Amino acid sequence: MTTRLENALNNHVNELKAKGTAKGDEMVITKILPPEGANGPRYVVEGYEQKFIKMNSNSYLGLSMRKEVIEAEEEGTKAFGVGPGAVRFISGTHKAHVDLEKRLAKFHGRESAMIFSSAYVTSMGVIFPLITNETVIISDELNHNCIINAMKLSRPALKLIYKHNSMEDLEAKLQEAVGKGKRCIVVTDGVFSMRGDFCPFDKFTAICKKYNDKFEEGVTTVADDSHGVGAYGKTGRGTEEVTGAKVDILIGTLGKSYGVNGGYVVASKAVTEFLRQTAPMYIYSNPITVGEAYAVLKVLDILESEEGIKRLAHLAEITARFEKGLVDNGFETIAGPHPVTPLMVRDTKKTADIVAWLTKNGVLATAMNYPVVPKGDEEIRFQINADHTAADIDYVINVLKSFK
Repeated sequence: MTTRLENALNNHVNELKAKGTAKGDEMVITKILPPEGANGPRYVVEGYEQKFIKMNSNSYLGLSMRKEVIEAEEEGTKAFGVGPGAVRFISGTHKAHVDLEKRLAKFHGRESAMIFSSAYVTSMGVIFPLITNETVIISDELNHNCIINAMKLSRPALKLIYKHNSMEDLEAKLQEAVGKGKRCIVVTDGVFSMRGDFCPFDKFTAICKKYNDKFEEGVTTVADDSHGVGAYGKTGRGTEEVTGAKVDILIGTLGKSYGVNGGYVVASKAVTEFLRQTAPMYIYSNPITVGEAYAVLKVLDILESEEGIKRLAHLAEITARFEKGLVDNGFETIAGPHPVTPLMVRDTKKTADIVAWLTKNGVLATAMNYPVVPKGDEEIRFQINADHTAADIDYVINVLKSFK
């Protein structure tokens, strides 16, 4: 590497810092302390004396430290080692991978499922192979970065973006797309990760169905519900359960609500068989470990039990408690049933100041500034987990109330 290249890279990073759009230093967690009294778990962070409430975790069910889940992963690791040793089509497929795929397909009421190494590469690995040079792809303007990059990687006949969750604009884009390609792929997030709002799958799928006969290879609906599955809905089926409608191809993650690692897609057998032959992110990457597959299977056991129903009900209850606390104290939020609860600040400096105040008072929360979110939508994203308690929620609200 030449010094000139290093200088250019350093200059780029310095420009990000000067604009306030750099990600900042990563906090290093050194220890997790178990729940005590009325409080949920606390986190020890390198360089800080106080203990922290973690309000920026995707582990919505709060099961990653669960004894049975850890024991399940240890069982799989002891039996099969710490890594799969190869990609799936060589010798990396183990019975636990196959069992988990069958379980996920059944959980979502689908014919088939595939596991990928992460949710990010799942979206890329599903969308990219489906798009040909005779495909029209239509996407929500606030879709996740993985969807955006999958579209950039592809070479469609036409790419159209509709206004966020505007079913009227979606229909206008479908009308515009007619005659422009043989195949139409319409893609959305289930839950939008920055805002906690969700796509109305019932209206979304009904509109797309109206135009199915207008394309030689039909209109296919794809949704990445990584923040939705396991996080809301009475039984944790996510946005499909909440809206009462199913998309054609559903993408989920094993690394958020399930608290483990990896991603997956559920669809018809024809779709998954096609993807096994064509998705480079699947073909050329190792799968999750056998231990991780064992852990997810145990999480599904818990989720599909009476305890899982109670855990989801508790999560919904304390999410509502946090939202009410924000509103009652004059803060702006985007209300909804999902545990992603944004505090809309709409100012970069004030967002940073509030996060600094939270950190000083032992609360981990994440500032979302431009370009992660559009200008004027600057926010602090709070993520409620099922291992949070009412006392935890009340403490965070009181810290926010005391901000000056």
